[in-house]
Amino acid sequence: MRERRLLYSEEARSDEINLSPLIDIVFILLIFFIVTTVFVEETGVEVQRPQAASAQDLEKNAILIAITAEGKVVYGGREIGISGVRGVVRRLIKEDERPVIIQVDKAVSVERYTRVHDEAALAGATRINLAAQN
Repeated sequence: MRERRLLYSEEARSDEINLSPLIDIVFILLIFFIVTTVFVEETGVEVQRPQAASAQDLEKNAILIAITAEGKVVYGGREIGISGVRGVVRRLIKEDERPVIIQVDKAVSVERYTRVHDEAALAGATRINLAAQN
């Protein structure tokens, strides 16, 4: 009797699904969402802002500078001092024109805020705002 040969061997017939393309697509989507996400920049310190009836929401793409109750000037979680404000603001507005928002604690003197405001203005910032609570 003649022996029948199978057209496909047992190894070639597989009931498994190839997951490689699925994994590739998942990683591409993950990279897409990471790249397109807008991150909100924070100052890195907690400030008790004064209340104002005319307060508005912060812009997402702003330079945030904080003045703590102890009088420390902070940007991005590190202390820069009043003399460092001009350099930081000049470097950041060179890339693109962004507003400067100064978060000042209630206990800070007007003189200290004015000095920080002046340094930002001397750096070339055209929109400088004081952050307050609603």
